[in-house]
Amino acid sequence: MVTRKNPIFDTATTLGKIFGFLGVSAICGVLVAGLLVPAAAVSGSAASGSIDFFDTLPAELKVDPPNQTTRILAADGSQIASVYSENRTKVSLDQISPFMTKAVIAVEDSRFYDHGGVDTTGIMRALVATARGNKQGASTITQQYVNNVLNANLAAEGNEEAIKLNGVNKGVGDKLREMKLSIALEKEFSKDQILEGYLNIVFFNRDAYGIEAASKFFFSTSAKDLTLPQAALLAGLVNSPSAFDPITNPENSKARRDLVLGLMLDQKKITQEEHDAAVATPVETKVTPARQGCAYASTAPYFCDYVLHLLENNPAYGADIKERQRLIYGGGLTITTTLDPAAQSVAQEQANAAAGANPDKWGAAMVAVQPNTGKIISMAQNTTFLPTQGGFDSQVNFNVDQLDKNGNDLNGMGGAQPGSTMKPFTFAEWLNEGKTMNTVVNAAQRRYPLNFNWKNTCGKVTGAYNTAEKALGAADDLQNAEPQWYRPLTVLEGLYNSINTVTFATAAQLDFCGIQKVVDAVGLHSGLPSSDGDPNPKINMFTLGNLLGSTQTSPLTMASAFATFANDGKYCEPIAITSVTDNAGKNLPAQSTTCRDAIKPEVARGVNYALQEVMNQGSGSLIRPRLSTKTSFPIGAKTGTSNNNGSTWVVGHTTGLATAAWFGDPLGNQSRAGQNITVNGKFYPGIDGYMIAGPMFSNFMTKMAPGYGTNPFPAPPTNMVNGTTARTPSAPTATTPSSPATAPAPAPSAPATDGPGNSDKKG
Repeated sequence: MVTRKNPIFDTATTLGKIFGFLGVSAICGVLVAGLLVPAAAVSGSAASGSIDFFDTLPAELKVDPPNQTTRILAADGSQIASVYSENRTKVSLDQISPFMTKAVIAVEDSRFYDHGGVDTTGIMRALVATARGNKQGASTITQQYVNNVLNANLAAEGNEEAIKLNGVNKGVGDKLREMKLSIALEKEFSKDQILEGYLNIVFFNRDAYGIEAASKFFFSTSAKDLTLPQAALLAGLVNSPSAFDPITNPENSKARRDLVLGLMLDQKKITQEEHDAAVATPVETKVTPARQGCAYASTAPYFCDYVLHLLENNPAYGADIKERQRLIYGGGLTITTTLDPAAQSVAQEQANAAAGANPDKWGAAMVAVQPNTGKIISMAQNTTFLPTQGGFDSQVNFNVDQLDKNGNDLNGMGGAQPGSTMKPFTFAEWLNEGKTMNTVVNAAQRRYPLNFNWKNTCGKVTGAYNTAEKALGAADDLQNAEPQWYRPLTVLEGLYNSINTVTFATAAQLDFCGIQKVVDAVGLHSGLPSSDGDPNPKINMFTLGNLLGSTQTSPLTMASAFATFANDGKYCEPIAITSVTDNAGKNLPAQSTTCRDAIKPEVARGVNYALQEVMNQGSGSLIRPRLSTKTSFPIGAKTGTSNNNGSTWVVGHTTGLATAAWFGDPLGNQSRAGQNITVNGKFYPGIDGYMIAGPMFSNFMTKMAPGYGTNPFPAPPTNMVNGTTARTPSAPTATTPSSPATAPAPAPSAPATDGPGNSDKKG
C-alpha cells in the first residue's frame, strides 16, 4: 500500500524513529496517561522520569502461538471431537478474505502500513479529539497485537489474574512497555506477519477467538470466504464484542458494520457500489454453535474421554494436571487414535439395540482390540454423555478401570464380576502343566471343605464349599446348571459347557501358583483400587471364588486377556493413541505397541481349540456368528454370568479381533440382581450371558471380524488332545444369532448356559 508519509512523525523512517522515540517518551509521560488511562494525572517530573523508565523497558516480545483448538482424530483421520480453552483455528493471511484485512485496517488502524508500530500522528489526533471532549483511542494494530500476546502468555502460564485489558486497568508503564515492544516487533516481523498474528489472536466472542473461529461461529463459513458485509461486521466487533454482537444486539451491530463500510469507502478500499450493496444487506447470522469436548463427539464420546484422561495423566505433558490441561486444551494438538469409525458405528448400534429402552438403567458395553497390536478398535456403551429426555445418561465409562496404573482417574466404572469368563485361565494352566484336555475328572464332587489339601507353592488357598461347614465360614456346596452334569466329564467338556464342578476338579490337580501366573501374565487385574491403595490390584486366584470370577474386572481388560490367546500367547498392552503432534508439527509422546510372551504358544492353541468348542456345541452355540445360514468362520469365546445375574458377559476372538461384551448393573455397588427385569420391552426371569451380551458380541463380530482376519487357529499339539491327532473343532450346531431384542430362548436339549442356578452360579 503506497500513501503519502510524514517523515517527521512517521516511526517507519529513521528521522521518524528519532522523533518517535522522543515523542513517545515525552508525550506518554505527560499526555498518554491522560489520554488512555482514565482519571490519571501526571506531573512534569513524572514526564521526565518516563524517559528513563522507557529506556529500561524490555524490547523483545515472546510471541508464542496463542491457545489453539486441539483435535482428536480416528485412525482414518476423521475428527472425533475438538477441545479447547479458547476456540481458535490458526489460518495464514492468504486464507483470510481480503475484505477482512481491509475492514480491520480501516476501522482499527488506517495507517497500519505507514507507521513503525506506534502511530504518533494518531496519538496527536486522539489528543486533539480528547481535548474537545470526544475521547478517542490511539492503539495501533501492532500495539493491540502486543497486548493480546502479553495476555496470551499470561494465560499460558496460568496467570489469568495478571491479564490487563486495553484502556481498563493499564497504567502509564503498561502503555510505555506496549509501545516499546510494538516498535521492536515491527523490526522483527513484517506487516503481513503482524496482521496475520493479530487476526488469529483477537477476541470476537466467548466461543470464537481468531478470525477462522469467528467466521464459523457467526456465519458458518471460513475466513477466506467472508463476504464484504460479513467482514465489516466482524471487524467492527473487535472494539466491543458484547456491544456489537449481531446475535444479541443486531441494531448496534449493523450501525457499527455500516460505520466500518463508510471508513472503507473513505479510504478507497471499496467502491461506492460495493459500499451501497453491503449497507443494504441485512445483518443475518448463521450460527454454528461451538460444541467442544467429548460430550459433543461425532462418535465414541467415552473413548474420546478415555483418551483425554490418558494424556492428562501423562507426566510427559506437564508437571501437574493444570500444566497438562493447558497444553492439551490450548496447544492446538492433533491426537490420532486407534479408533476404527466403521467398527465403532457397529458397536454403538449393538449397544443401543441391546438396552435402548431401559428405564431401570441397566448397562450395556462392548470393547474390541486388535490382538497383535493392542489397538483399541471400538468402545461403546448404551448411554449418552449428556442428559437426554427419557434416556440413560452417564459420564462414567463402563469399559475401563476406575484408575490407571499410576492411580490417576480414568472416569471408569471399574469393571464387573466376570463370572465364567475366568474359567479359560484355569484351563490354560491345566494345559501348561502338560495335562490333556480330554482327561476325565470327577464333576460329581461338590464339597471342598476348609481343610482340603489344595496345592499352592507360593501361598495359601482360602475359601471352602461345604454346606456342613457354613457356620465356620464355608459356602454352600458347588452347584451346576442341571443335575446331569454331576458325573465324570472331560476337562474339555467342562469348559465348553461351563461346568463349575469341572473347574474345581481341575484346580484340585493344579498348582494355584501356576493359575496366578497365567492370570497375571495376560494382564488380568481388578478394575477397582484396593484398600491399601493399589490402583490395579491383582486378581487373587488363591481365593477360591475367583476361579468363577468374583472380582470385578473391566471389559477392556478382559478383551486384552483373550486377545493373548488369539495372538499365539503374546499379550499386548491396550493402546488408544498412535500419535500426538503440536501446532508446529512436532511429535509429542504417544503410545506404541508393547507386547510380551505371556503363555506358551501351544497352550494358547489348546485354549483356542476349546473356546471354539464353546461356540460350536457348548454354552455359546446359540450365538455363534455366521456369515450366512451355512457359512461361519473360526471363532472362540466364553460366556459368563455372576451369582445374581447382575453381570453377564461374552468374551471372545478370531485371529484378528478380540471383543468383550457386557450387560449388567452399572450403578453404585452393582448389587441389583438381573432377575425379573424388563429390557427393550422383553421380560427376563433371569439374564444369562447369551441373552443380551451374546447377540451384541455375535452381531458385532459377524460384521467386523472378517475385515480384521478370520484365519483358522493353529492346531494344538496332538498330545494335548488326549494323545490323538489334533482334529478340527467340531462343526457348529446352533442357528443364526438373533438381534439383542429377540435373543432366542434355549431349547430343552440345549447345552448348559449361564444363568440362575446354572453352571456359572458361584457358591
